[in-house]
Amino acid sequence: MKTLRIGSGAGYSGDRIEPAVELAAKGELDYLVFECLAERTIALAQQARLSDPEAGYDPLLRERMERVLPFVAGAGRRLRIITNMGAANPLAAAREVRRIAVELGLHGLRIAAVTGDDVLEALRAEPSRVLDNGLRVEQLGDRLVSANAYLGAEGIVQALAADADVVITGRVADPSLFLAPQCFEFGWAADDWQRLGRGTLVGHLLECAGQITGGYFADPSVKEVPDLAHLGFPLAEVDAEGRATITKVAGSGGRVDAATCTEQLLYEVHDPTAYLTPDVTADFQGVSFIEEGTDRVGVRGADGRQRPNSLKVSVGYLDGWIGEGQMSYGGPGALARARLAREIVLQRLEIIGVKAEEVRAELMGVDALYGEALSARGQGEPWEVRLRVAARCADRADALRVGNEVETLYTNGPSGGGGASKSVRQVVAVASLLLPRENLSATVHLEDQP
Repeated sequence: MKTLRIGSGAGYSGDRIEPAVELAAKGELDYLVFECLAERTIALAQQARLSDPEAGYDPLLRERMERVLPFVAGAGRRLRIITNMGAANPLAAAREVRRIAVELGLHGLRIAAVTGDDVLEALRAEPSRVLDNGLRVEQLGDRLVSANAYLGAEGIVQALAADADVVITGRVADPSLFLAPQCFEFGWAADDWQRLGRGTLVGHLLECAGQITGGYFADPSVKEVPDLAHLGFPLAEVDAEGRATITKVAGSGGRVDAATCTEQLLYEVHDPTAYLTPDVTADFQGVSFIEEGTDRVGVRGADGRQRPNSLKVSVGYLDGWIGEGQMSYGGPGALARARLAREIVLQRLEIIGVKAEEVRAELMGVDALYGEALSARGQGEPWEVRLRVAARCADRADALRVGNEVETLYTNGPSGGGGASKSVRQVVAVASLLLPRENLSATVHLEDQP
C-alpha cells in the first residue's frame, strides 16, 4: 500500500528554519508544510499590505524558500511545498518565490497561489453582521482592517492537480494544509468523512511542529526531553486509509511517544467529538496511540461527519493604542521600592489626566502572572523586580505618556531604578463571525516559472 511522508516545517510565523532543512534533506519527504498564520498575524499582514501592495506575506518567506527550494528541484524523490506564508498577499508571495528560484538558478518549478479567503469587501457589503464580541461590522467603520475566511483543502488539491511544486495560500485552516496532499495522493472524495477525519487528525498533530516532538511538552524533572537545542520537527507516514505513524528524523533532538502525541491531540480542541474544520467535523474520541518503536507512534481511531455549513471568518480591526513602560529594581528592598514606583506612576497618570480604557501595573517576578493574593503565598523576597505599567488608550498621545511617566522614575522615583524601556503600539484586535460556505470558493493562480 502506498505511503505518503509529510513533514512539518514550521508551527508559527517566526519558527526555526534548521529543523525544516533537516526534514527536507533527510526526511525522504513527499511534502513539506509550513504552517505560519495566526489570527492576529494575518490582520497585521493586511495592515502591511495597505502601505505596500507587494507586502503582506510572511517576512521569513525569502529565508525559508532560499533554504528549501534546492531540495524541491533536486534529483530523486519529488518534494513539494505547501504553505500559508502568503498571509494577506499570496499572489505577491508567489511572485517572490519565482524571483528566488531564478536567483538560485532553479528552472521549471511550478508555483501556485490559492486565493479566495479575503472577504473584506463582501463583509463591508453586509454592515449589519454581528461579530462574536457583539459589535456590528458597521460600528467598526474605517477601523476595519481585514476579514479572512478559513478555507479548506480544496484549493490546495486543485493546485497539486495542476502539478504545482510550491503551493502558497492565505488563510487556510491549519490541518487542511496537511489534509490536502492526502486527499490528492489517495483520491479521497470530498464526502469521505471517515478518511477526512483521519487525515485531519494527522494535520492537527503536525500543525504545531516542535510541540509534538517535545518542545512545549518539556518540563525538567517531570517530563524530560533530550537535546532541545537541536529539536527535530515531526513527520507523518500515512497510508490510503488514513492510518499514520508520527516520527522525526533519526538523530534529531526531542522525543515522540504516546505522551507527546496525547498532549498535542488535546491542544486547542474544545470538543473532541466535534472538531470543526472547513473539510469535516472530525471525531477524535476514539483515537489511540501505539508506540511502535523509539520515536515512532502509530495513530488510529479518528472518525468524521459532515462538514459545517458555515466557514469561520477572522476579522481584524484597529482598537486604540497600548503605551508601556518598564523599570527594574535590584538589591535589598527591591520589592518595596518597586511597589512604591508603581504607586507613583498610577498617581501620575491620574494627575496628568491620561485617558485609558484599561491599565495594568504589575511587578514581573512577583505578581504579574498570578496576582497579589496567590503571589503572597511565596516565601522570601526577590532581589530583582521589574515594574511594568501598560495602558490601552484611544488616543496615541495618551499612550505615549504612560512610558514617559515610567521613565521619569529615573530621577523622580525611588532609588536604584534602571534599565528603563518604553514603547507605543497600535492595537489590532481580532474577532470572528460565520459566513455561509456557498458564498466562498478558492481560486488557483499559476505563477509562470522560466
